[in-house]
Amino acid sequence: MYKKEFMDRDKKDEKYIIALDQGTTSSRAIIFDSKAEIVCSFSKEFRQIYPKPGWVEHDPMDIWQSQLEVMQKSASSGIADIADIAAIGITNQRETVILWDRNTGKPVYNAIVWQCRRTAEICDSLRRENLSGLIKNKTGLLPDPYFSGTKIKWILDNEPGLRRKAENGDICAGTVDSWLIWNLTGGKIHATDFSNASRTMLFNINTLEWDDELLGILNIPKKILPEVKPSGSIFGITDKKITGFEIPIASAIGDQQAALFGQACFEEGMAKCTYGTGCFILMNCGTKIPSFDNDLIATIAWGIGNKVEYALEGSIFIGGAAIQWLRDGLQIIKSAKQCDEFAETVSNSNEVYFVPALVGLGAPYWDSSARGTIIGITRGVTKEHLARAALEAIAYQVKDVLDVMKENKSTEIKLLRVDGGASVSNVMMQFQSDILRVNVLRPKIVETTALGAAFLAGLQMGVWKNKEEISKLCVPERTFTAQMDLEYSNKIYKGWKKAVSRSLKWAD
Repeated sequence: MYKKEFMDRDKKDEKYIIALDQGTTSSRAIIFDSKAEIVCSFSKEFRQIYPKPGWVEHDPMDIWQSQLEVMQKSASSGIADIADIAAIGITNQRETVILWDRNTGKPVYNAIVWQCRRTAEICDSLRRENLSGLIKNKTGLLPDPYFSGTKIKWILDNEPGLRRKAENGDICAGTVDSWLIWNLTGGKIHATDFSNASRTMLFNINTLEWDDELLGILNIPKKILPEVKPSGSIFGITDKKITGFEIPIASAIGDQQAALFGQACFEEGMAKCTYGTGCFILMNCGTKIPSFDNDLIATIAWGIGNKVEYALEGSIFIGGAAIQWLRDGLQIIKSAKQCDEFAETVSNSNEVYFVPALVGLGAPYWDSSARGTIIGITRGVTKEHLARAALEAIAYQVKDVLDVMKENKSTEIKLLRVDGGASVSNVMMQFQSDILRVNVLRPKIVETTALGAAFLAGLQMGVWKNKEEISKLCVPERTFTAQMDLEYSNKIYKGWKKAVSRSLKWAD
């Protein structure tokens, strides 16, 4: 089933943007007006596939059909006339890879999701061959199953006859944005943007081109990859026979970079954290590629015209997914809201720590063999304590990354902008401020991922003139300030680090 939300608006002389927000667990279509307010929203969840422990897949047709359905419902909702919709902006789950037949448009394998750890051995081999430095210098990334390149290699190596078809040019490969653009344009356009390309471990962020040396190392034919364009670009026009209308696709950007843009983090040093399935902290680094240690990654934030901007990033694999696991796995809560309700009934986690290494640990640990741990359990522990421990675990992981980021950039972060579905939790945002000892700002619209894609598309179509105009539209809803005693804050964080140490290298 899909979910829908409407808000009444005066439609006179208004221009709208449809943002397609294709996420890990659901596809959404949100219509924004020129004031950057949501006037219509539809969402639809789709199936998660777990063939083996640590493996995560999606059916590409589930992704496409769910996204098409919610887009069509938003366009036909009556909120906006088609003629008043200036553009479509696309934002997507990053690193997830899809391969499809260029002639039929049909997927040749399930999408391998960013969370999937099946290529850990390939990445271990790259590290043993001392290629980590080469990969870092060219791509800003490090050898990890998280990124797209080894996923493409795995599919080509394991699906019979596929490599030959790829070498003949009969296969297309791309991240989810490419898959959507291909289908929206009726197979006319195979393209991606700088931000998504920078997540593949195949794209040279210095030269802004697919890297022949890396393609050779992973044995991936360049001809299967999409054209790379600035994030704010006219990628194509939707095919009326497929969508029912013709609207320009005027942006494509990875979800975390989109949130950085949607939070108006346009100045160097500004940082945000998105609390979604995972948690992703990005800091704007301007037009120069940031130097960094191996605990972080450098990525392209976005490209507009002939200007490319970069970001420093820490990626946490399990954020809101920990709450989903309490709901769907342990079944101790019925909804994410109930997790909050349980957590609010207790003042602390009763010294319980939950390390949600359900698919390994990302930054700053980068340990694909880590496994989930719940430690400190005594007879006095209840489901309410476990719920609070899950929320606290998300905040602890964010602190892990921000501490490294501050050391790396020698920059004191005084304000963290937050967004994403899990950021609506007041108890978690308060704990986040307490453990970080910085202010946490939550905007009026927490769907900043979709908003960022809308802003980029609107800039292309003249709905907004410049970044300054956009910045004025970003309105705060609440700012959380630290209230916890500093000594106690330091004590419980020390306990968290001890708990993490117990989860590392578990599957080795």
